[in-house]
Amino acid sequence: MSQSDNSSATVPGIRDMLARLISLPSISSASAEWDHSNEPVVRTLAEWLEALGFAVEILEVPGMPGKFNLIATLGSGPGGLVLSGHTDTVPFDDKRWQSDPFTLTERDNRWYGLGTCDMKGFFPLAIEAARAFVDQPLKQPLIILATADEESSMNGARALAEAGKPRARYAVIGEPTSLKPVRMHKGIMMERLKFEGQSGHSSNPALGRNAMEGMHEAMSELLALRASWQEKYQNANFEVQVPTLNLGCIHGGDNPNRICAQCELHFDLRPLPGMNMETLRQAILSKVQPVAERRELSLEFEPLFDGVPPFETPADAALVKACEQLTGHTAHAVAFATEAPWLQQLGLETLVMGPGSIDQAHQPDEFIELSQLDPTVKVLRGLIQKFCL
Repeated sequence: MSQSDNSSATVPGIRDMLARLISLPSISSASAEWDHSNEPVVRTLAEWLEALGFAVEILEVPGMPGKFNLIATLGSGPGGLVLSGHTDTVPFDDKRWQSDPFTLTERDNRWYGLGTCDMKGFFPLAIEAARAFVDQPLKQPLIILATADEESSMNGARALAEAGKPRARYAVIGEPTSLKPVRMHKGIMMERLKFEGQSGHSSNPALGRNAMEGMHEAMSELLALRASWQEKYQNANFEVQVPTLNLGCIHGGDNPNRICAQCELHFDLRPLPGMNMETLRQAILSKVQPVAERRELSLEFEPLFDGVPPFETPADAALVKACEQLTGHTAHAVAFATEAPWLQQLGLETLVMGPGSIDQAHQPDEFIELSQLDPTVKVLRGLIQKFCL
């Protein structure tokens, strides 16, 4: 494989690329005090990829000023391979870090810094893998995709799905999986249920309508639903083989001697592949709405955020087989969620696989093992060779 002399002069090496990306804060958070634009990261990636001959498109995420997706394409054709990553990181507690989170620091055969593992570290390795092909005629395009706000809203990936971009046949999302292929994960739903009744003196229940008692009944319905779902749905690929529903927090009432006028419950639901989120919401509503009507309570039921659908790619899919062959690991399931469902919506055969361990993600002193670097480049080059040449 030849390497362009021009590209090697204009695009830094892996370490310098990662050091630059780590130095650019791109935290995404629902809290405005933490949230950053990811534009400097996207512009930096665009500069490097354009130098390698990629055609670069930068797309602002609708309704999110300062948030951008990047689609960089080498070659053309109806198929091709997407190497995808998110540009944002989670917030951090600098008091718990031994070194500056925004300075790439090497010790113990590791690179430390915010995003080294989750997942800015993937981009320099994907770019290094692509370097070997910039002077070769590709039969199918190679696309490097960089998204916004995965750690908070996933609105970058949603916007791409709504825009119908990018068009390709296969996609690998480089989340930290210790370079082991992942072909399925559960979804995430976080829901809000609120009952409102009428306050009154506790000495006479007829003076009010008790929202807390209504919520007690609704919670019983939710737990019964959970039991029925867990009986109906199981998947042995997961450590927790059934869908889970967690009653997370509840707030209601203001005094022991007043009938509770308002009660609000927040709960978390993790559906398995094959379970539809909107169908689950309708099932919940069909159980709690009669409780509200019977007790003459007003009801509000809505998602706390839009949720992440469950994801699954068949075990016999071409991309799964290729990644298993290149890594020597059988594709498996994980508990964390990714942008994979939205790439699937674009018609891409999708798999999650990247360097670093999820155990280091979202942790102080986040790091990536140096031993992961060369194997990742080798595997990515193998995928480019198979699906683009």
